[in-house]
Amino acid sequence: MPELRIERQHSLGLAQAREIAQRWREQAEAEWGMDCSVETGETEDTLQMARSGISGTLTVSAERFDLQLQLGFLLGAYADKIEQKIRSNLDELLGPA
Repeated sequence: MPELRIERQHSLGLAQAREIAQRWREQAEAEWGMDCSVETGETEDTLQMARSGISGTLTVSAERFDLQLQLGFLLGAYADKIEQKIRSNLDELLGPA
């Protein structure tokens, strides 16, 4: 099963990172049909997401986004395109480095 891992460092702080993660969640639900849930922690949040053929987590902290996705067999053929789209989307939300 193909696995994607995308990491981004940032200097936004936890409150602003949570806002961006919420926007990412809304997009994932609306555009990709993901079912998402969030566990809020003191120093980081974990967003769990799943839909047919894909599941994963987005861990958000004051200085880092760490996205891990597991693709099912059928979506594995599109792993490069999926990764490119997610990287572009996350970069757009985070703004210039």
